[in-house]
Amino acid sequence: MPVEFVCKIKFSEEEEKRRGRVDGGERASLLEESCRAPVKDLAGFASSCSLHGMKHVFGVPGSGGGSCARRALWAVALLASLALFLYQASQCAVSYLQRAHVTALREEAARELLFPAVTICNTNRFRFSALTDADIYHLANLTGLPPKNTEGHRAADLQYPAPDMQDIFNRTGHQLEDMLKSCNFSGHNCSARDFSVVYTRYGKCYTFNGNKTTSKKTKQGGMGNGLEIMLDIQQDEYLPIWRETNETSLEAGIRVQIHSQDEPPYIHQLGFGVSPGFQTFVSCQEQRLTYLPQPWGNCRSSADPSIPGYDSYSISACHLHCETQLVLQQCQCRMVHMPGNEEICPPDKLKCVDKALELLQKSSGEFSCACETPCNLTRYGKELSMVKIPSKGSARYLSRKYHKSEDYIRENFLILDIFFEALNYETIEQKKAYDVAGLLGDIGGQMGLFIGASILTVLEILDYIYEVLKFRLQRVLRPQKEEKRPQQQSSTVATVNLQDTKTKEVSEHTERNAEGATFTKTFLPNHHHHLHHHHHLRHQNEDFAC
Repeated sequence: MPVEFVCKIKFSEEEEKRRGRVDGGERASLLEESCRAPVKDLAGFASSCSLHGMKHVFGVPGSGGGSCARRALWAVALLASLALFLYQASQCAVSYLQRAHVTALREEAARELLFPAVTICNTNRFRFSALTDADIYHLANLTGLPPKNTEGHRAADLQYPAPDMQDIFNRTGHQLEDMLKSCNFSGHNCSARDFSVVYTRYGKCYTFNGNKTTSKKTKQGGMGNGLEIMLDIQQDEYLPIWRETNETSLEAGIRVQIHSQDEPPYIHQLGFGVSPGFQTFVSCQEQRLTYLPQPWGNCRSSADPSIPGYDSYSISACHLHCETQLVLQQCQCRMVHMPGNEEICPPDKLKCVDKALELLQKSSGEFSCACETPCNLTRYGKELSMVKIPSKGSARYLSRKYHKSEDYIRENFLILDIFFEALNYETIEQKKAYDVAGLLGDIGGQMGLFIGASILTVLEILDYIYEVLKFRLQRVLRPQKEEKRPQQQSSTVATVNLQDTKTKEVSEHTERNAEGATFTKTFLPNHHHHLHHHHHLRHQNEDFAC
């Protein structure tokens, strides 16, 4: 019949703490090792890290490490490669921050092209025959003319009503119906109805194809496939010059500006002159320009608010807006060609207007006008050539056809022929010389060339640093938690089978305790044979009760 002994073993408080720390530490370490590699093992991390050269510097001997000299050489190579990589990466970053751009020029063909707007102005603003004494009186500062009445302005004439400048320009300006002798666009006849009235500094002017909704297109390039007009500039209507003023004009002919439908004419600065007695050929090529916004360039986006009075932003509209604001500020009125609904300046304020515009041109501070270039712009390159008209054979024919003398034809008639050189256009586009994709590509290439790393390598290093910091923090906080645990004694109850004690030898699986006594793993100390040790253990507060 088997006999069992039930023994209660009572350990001291210090021994229990030691055993608890050992057992708890072993269990925790086993759990951590089953989930991840030891974070404090730099050699193990270096051996498995994808950063080239690291295992030769920090790795264990069996996985890349070696002698001290070999490790030192690899460390120097690794540091030199890292330094070169950082230098090249910084150069790439500096190049990117410079925001440089390049310009790409391409020429593209098209089946049809939108014909540009063409604005024409006679260089003479007022027809002499259309001026009344009241007009001459009001425009005395502008024209310097004496009254038509040989007796001069009488006292009764000084009661002229206030002048209406828009009416004066509209009534006394050159009428297109009288100037236009023939008109042809792409083989089809046109007339004055195809032109719209527009006011500029030259007074009453006319624009062909200025309407966006009904814009004309051309389907072929070369002469005869654009706009061809014959004009009579009417030199006999030019104002005689009695004295020189700011508005005195010495030339005879017309001013022409070729522009897009999105911008108003700014003909006094952007136009070119056409002389009578010549047929002028203007070969055009459309140019579509694309600029970059900040920080690569300095253009104005089409999404920005437009200028009041205009449907879209343009440099010409910006200049006209600046002039209008300054004239309104200085003279409390505006000129006829300026946008807005304010009062039009009467002739007695023209000197104020001239001073304001002169101030705008010369000033670079408060009164300066900084007009940004639009990000998308259409302009037209021009090449001019001319031949003399009329020939001897055609002078008599034209004289009979228009009931004018041959001398009048030579002095007043001109032909303007505007066409596309070819059915293609140029695109001039600003592009980023170095964008984010190029920066990342260059840095990635330098990283792979010098240190054999990638983004995942950086993530590996960051993950290792995080684990090390976490491990150090846990080691600092763990003793504080253990001190807070209640100090309690624990007891262990063991059941020993007598039959088992007989069949197992005492000498196998032995282990020595802290005092030097030897016991079997499955058997308790013998009270009779080890009396001396029993009394010694009592001094260590260990009680064996069976």
